[in-house]
Amino acid sequence: MSAYAIAHLQEAAPHQEIAEYIERITATFEPYGGRFLVHGTQHEVMEGAWPGHVVVIGFPSITEARAWWSSAAYREIAPLRARHIEGDIVLVPGVPADYDASRTAERMREALPAR
Repeated sequence: MSAYAIAHLQEAAPHQEIAEYIERITATFEPYGGRFLVHGTQHEVMEGAWPGHVVVIGFPSITEARAWWSSAAYREIAPLRARHIEGDIVLVPGVPADYDASRTAERMREALPAR
């Protein structure tokens, strides 16, 4: 089942270390089957506020996503970004191909107190 690394990064002034990070990051996730799904694009905020940038990297599974995050190659370049850009980064597993949201709603209704 696929998984995703999702980053919500704040605006940052251009910096040589950020450019180096961007140049090197692809080589850190490719060995784990990762690829950019969202990068360097503008997002449209439909509700609420979400300033900054969104990055999404897809992986074959959460195991590969975690392995990439913990890899020596990524840990080596992570400070290049972290020193200059604040943000939140999460790893999330995807849903199976046969996922049906109505089953989730059914389980939620079953958990509700009886009226």
